[in-house]
Amino acid sequence: MADFSFTEDSELQKLNAQVLEEPEEFVHWEKLVRAAESQENGLNRNSSPQAIAATRDVYDRFLARFPLFFGYWKKYADLEFTIAGPEAAEMIYERGIASIGISVDLWTNYCSFKLDTTHDVDVIRDLFDRAKSSAGLDFLAHPFWDKYLEFAERLEAHDVVFEILGEIIHIPLHQFARYFERYRTLAANRPISELASENVIGGFRNELAGSMNQMTEAQLDQELRARLDQHHLEIFHRTQDETMKRWDYEQEVKRPYYHVTELDDSQLVNWRKYLDFEESKGQYNRIKFLYERCLVTAANYDEFWFRYARWMLAQGPSKQEEVRNIYQRASSVFVPIARPSIRLYYAQFEESRGYPSTANDVYEAILSILPNHLETIVSFANFHRRQYGVQAAIETLKKHIDSPQTSTSICGALVSEWSRLVWEISGQADEARAIYQANKQAYLDCKPFWLNWLSFEVKQPASGQKQQLEHYQHVKAVYDAICSTTTLSGRTVQDVTSFYLVYLKEHGGPEAMQEFMRRDCEVNGPLSAQKGLQDRFAAPAGEDDGAMVGYPGTDLHESIFAGGKGGVTMYKQAADGVGQGGANGLANTGMSTY
Repeated sequence: MADFSFTEDSELQKLNAQVLEEPEEFVHWEKLVRAAESQENGLNRNSSPQAIAATRDVYDRFLARFPLFFGYWKKYADLEFTIAGPEAAEMIYERGIASIGISVDLWTNYCSFKLDTTHDVDVIRDLFDRAKSSAGLDFLAHPFWDKYLEFAERLEAHDVVFEILGEIIHIPLHQFARYFERYRTLAANRPISELASENVIGGFRNELAGSMNQMTEAQLDQELRARLDQHHLEIFHRTQDETMKRWDYEQEVKRPYYHVTELDDSQLVNWRKYLDFEESKGQYNRIKFLYERCLVTAANYDEFWFRYARWMLAQGPSKQEEVRNIYQRASSVFVPIARPSIRLYYAQFEESRGYPSTANDVYEAILSILPNHLETIVSFANFHRRQYGVQAAIETLKKHIDSPQTSTSICGALVSEWSRLVWEISGQADEARAIYQANKQAYLDCKPFWLNWLSFEVKQPASGQKQQLEHYQHVKAVYDAICSTTTLSGRTVQDVTSFYLVYLKEHGGPEAMQEFMRRDCEVNGPLSAQKGLQDRFAAPAGEDDGAMVGYPGTDLHESIFAGGKGGVTMYKQAADGVGQGGANGLANTGMSTY
C-alpha cells in the first residue's frame, strides 16, 4: 500500500483511513478513488511521482477487492494511457479481462483502444478473436460485433465481413435480425462456395443432379442460390426462435452488471429459471457462459457458486480443473470468509480429488479468521477422522476446546461431538457418557451440550426389564439436570419436557403416567403451578442458550412437539437424528444440536 503520509492532502489521508477501517464499504472506496484521481487538479504524465503512485495503489487495491467493476478497469486503463502510454494501458486492460472476461463493454473498449493505438492487423485480429470467444455469446453483444465488423470494413476485407456475419446469424442476440438482413444482402454477391458448408452445397447439387442437363449454368447457379437462400431463412427462423425463447428471461435481467447492493427476489428467481432453461437445452458453451454472466450480477450469492460448481462437476472427469477454478474464485475473491460454506465445500472437493494437504490448508485458513465457527471445527475434525482416524479427530476437537479463543457455548457443542465420536465411531457408550458427566458443570448454559446428551441417552439400546429401567434412569437423570441444574431458558425447558413426555408415553413403565402428569403440570401449567421456571421466563430477550456462532440451528420451540401422532414422529426423528447426522443430527426436529 502506498504511504499517503508524503501528501499534504488531508482529505485523501482521511478517506484512506476510512477504507482501512471498513474495507468492505464500497462508498468509502468510491470516495477514495475520486480523491486520488483529482490530485493536483487531475493526473497526467507531468504529475508528481507521489500522486501517481498513490492513485495506482488505490486502483490496485480497489480492483483487487471489487474486480467486477468493468467501468473502473476502463478508467484505470485511460489513466495509465495518459500517464505512461499505450503499453501501460494495455496491461490494465489485460488485467481487467482476466477478472471479468465476459464483459462486452470492457472487450469493446479494449478493441477500440487497440484499433486506435496499433497498426499490426494480425495483433488486432487476434484480440477480436479472443473477445469473440469470451463475450460473443452475450445477448447484448451487438456493440462488440459492430466493432468487429468495423475493423473488417476498415481493411476492406469483404470476405471477412461476410464470414463474421455468418457466425452472428447463428447466435441468439437482441439485434440478430439486422445482422441477418445484412448477411442476406451480401450473400447475393458472394461466391456460392462461401454461402454454406461443402456438405450443404453438395447436398443441394445432388438434389438438382437430375435436372442439370436441362438447365444452363446460369439457371443452375440461380436455382442453387435460391435453395441456399431458403437454407439461410431456415437459419434465421431457428435463431429467431432461440432468441424469443430467451427474450422473457433477458427482459427480467434488470441489472446485468455487478454491484455491491443486493438483488431483489424477482431477479434471483429469474436467474434460477434462466439457468434451468439453458441447462435444458444442453449446449455446454451457452450454459457455461450464462453461469458466468449470472456470477457477475450475483457474485455475492453463494447459491449460484454452489450451483455452478455442481453443474460443472456433473460434466465429467475432464472438468475437474474448471470446478477447482470455480471454488477458488468464490473463496478467494467474491464470498466473504464470514460465510465459509463455499470454502468448506472447496476443502471437501480437494479431499475428494486426493489432495488432503490442500483441504487441510483451507480449513486452517477459515479458522485463522473464524476461530469460533462451529461447523468448520466439526468439519475439520471429521476430515482428520477420515484421513487419520478417530483419535486424530478427537485431538482436533480437544485442541479447540482448550483454546482460549473458543467460546464456552462452542466448547460445549464440541464436547458433545467428542462424545459422539467415542460412541458412534468407537462404540464406547460408557466412555461417551463419562465425557458428558465430566463436563456437565462447565456447560450449564450450553443448549447443544444438554440436548445432545439427552438424545444420546434416548438412543441407547435397551432390551429386557432391567436394561429398560436403567435406560429410563439415565434419560431421567439428564432431564432432571436440565430442569433443576442448568441455566437454560424456560422456553427450552418447556420444549425438552414435551420431548420427555413423549418418551414417557412410548418407553415408560407402569408408573410412567404419574410422572407424565406431574411433569406436564410443573412445566406446561400456569405460572402459579410451574416450579422454578418463572425466573427463566423473565430473562431478557436474547439471553438464551441457543444461538451458536456459525451454525444455523433452529429453535427447539418451533417444532419439537406437535401433539398426538405428530409428537411421536418428532420424538422418533430426534431419537434417530444423532445417528444419522452426528453433530447435525437434530437439526430437522427443532432439537438442533448447534
